[in-house]
Amino acid sequence: MELTVYLAGQIHDDWRQQLKNNAKQRDLPIHFVGPQENHERSDDVGEAIMGKQPDNVYRDDAASSVNNFRTQVLLQKSDAVIALFGEQYKQWNTAMDASAAIQLRKPLILVRPESLVHPLKELSNQANITVETIDQALDVLSYIYE
Repeated sequence: MELTVYLAGQIHDDWRQQLKNNAKQRDLPIHFVGPQENHERSDDVGEAIMGKQPDNVYRDDAASSVNNFRTQVLLQKSDAVIALFGEQYKQWNTAMDASAAIQLRKPLILVRPESLVHPLKELSNQANITVETIDQALDVLSYIYE
């Protein structure tokens, strides 16, 4: 049985690749999907599809419409979601994706450091499980195959 797991979280470092490599080393049958990781493509996709917008507000709105559509499709097709919160970046998109997963009743693994316990307490309470590292998140997924 192969699972599809949506990886919600910031796109500014290689955490997804680390997680995918660790899953491959463990020989876990998991297909990973997630947000557009090419930041420029994500910002430009609205204009690429709908044409030049009159200003940056409309440009951002057009891009977010396409990105939200993509996220909704991929979240709905996913068996589970891992939402990573780190300390370095603002996590608005991660919070939105985690909340959408909860609304879709998708099993949610929340990954956050101890320093973010307080600001994420309500979201953590709604997740199926909260861990501190991506390796712990993989341990949770590995347990499915035992």
